[in-house]
Amino acid sequence: MKRIEAIIASEKLLPVNEALKNAGVGGCTVLDAKGRGKGEKPMVESGRGTSRFTSEFSARSTLITVVDDSEVDNVINTILDVASTGSPGDGKIFISTVIDAIDIGSKVRGGGNVIK
Repeated sequence: MKRIEAIIASEKLLPVNEALKNAGVGGCTVLDAKGRGKGEKPMVESGRGTSRFTSEFSARSTLITVVDDSEVDNVINTILDVASTGSPGDGKIFISTVIDAIDIGSKVRGGGNVIK
């Protein structure tokens, strides 16, 4: 099993989620985040009234899913197809190995029943 963690622009979250569902990914966890990349410039944002401020961080979403090893390339390509604009700040994908998983409700151990 592999854990795939994709940090993407928040506006790409819903399209990426739909594409992953269409690709057969059973479930995911989403976290709201803020971040900055190496080449990103601070964003100028408008506050209340006429005030403007520079934000060091951009709105991001972190999407996490765990899939069978055979599905990793499909999931990565799906995320890249939808989230990539070719610009700095599109995000990152991290892949790590999952040694084991346990479904808390059913207490079933192992990947087969946990990730679908």
